[in-house]
Amino acid sequence: MSVDILAQPRSRAWLAGANPLAKLGAGLAITLVLLVTIDWASATTALVLECAVLPLAGLGAGMLLRRGWPILFAALVGGYGTALLAPKTGELLLAAGPLVFTTGSVESGVAIALRSLAIALPGVIVLASTDPTDLADALAQKLHLPHRFVLGALAAMRLVGLLVAEWQTLGMARRARGVGGEPGFFSGLKASLGQAMALLVQAIRRASRLAVTMEAKGFGAGPRTWARGSTFSQRDAWVAAAGVVIAATAAVAAVVLGTWNPVLG
Repeated sequence: MSVDILAQPRSRAWLAGANPLAKLGAGLAITLVLLVTIDWASATTALVLECAVLPLAGLGAGMLLRRGWPILFAALVGGYGTALLAPKTGELLLAAGPLVFTTGSVESGVAIALRSLAIALPGVIVLASTDPTDLADALAQKLHLPHRFVLGALAAMRLVGLLVAEWQTLGMARRARGVGGEPGFFSGLKASLGQAMALLVQAIRRASRLAVTMEAKGFGAGPRTWARGSTFSQRDAWVAAAGVVIAATAAVAAVVLGTWNPVLG
């Protein structure tokens, strides 16, 4: 339950062959434009173009829902809250006690929900098509970030899968001992907190052993060398250009349709 769990198959998608920094730059360009304005046109345009890129990242609709359902849920909650609390402009759509919705407030809620999805989707694409080792190589070799920080973050990312497996193992072990089987919300919450504490203790112990092992192998004792070089190629130029095109198209669509709504305006 160590090497097999940590070993993740390398994606064969087209975007997997691009440098992680190029993908991060493309996502940053899209995010910056969407952060400047709050309107449905720019968010919808960016979201449609991002969905068109999903096959290049090896993501299908089913896999996207499995990985991104918390983002979808958060976007829907944010849109509902905005529609409920936004200024009541336009025609009245619904008035039921404290629940008052108008065309203006609903439009604001839809814009926030679409904007949240359009901002989050590039991150999902980058994570799905990027090997953690490639990301660490790019951050250390191209951005020249401290290798202690980079490799420490890489080790943490590699251990996430192991923590998920250990959470399941702890749950089965506790149920076999008759712990946490009591009915009721508070009983379940108490059992989950105890299980989380046990997982935290195991994570701290594993981190300590990993740190000692890395120091014993001479980590940080001399100049750092890298097994694989991080390079840029023509594919990276296409990826960066695609990010700029999506960002520009979203901004132009909002201006043309008259929905451009600068946050600082």
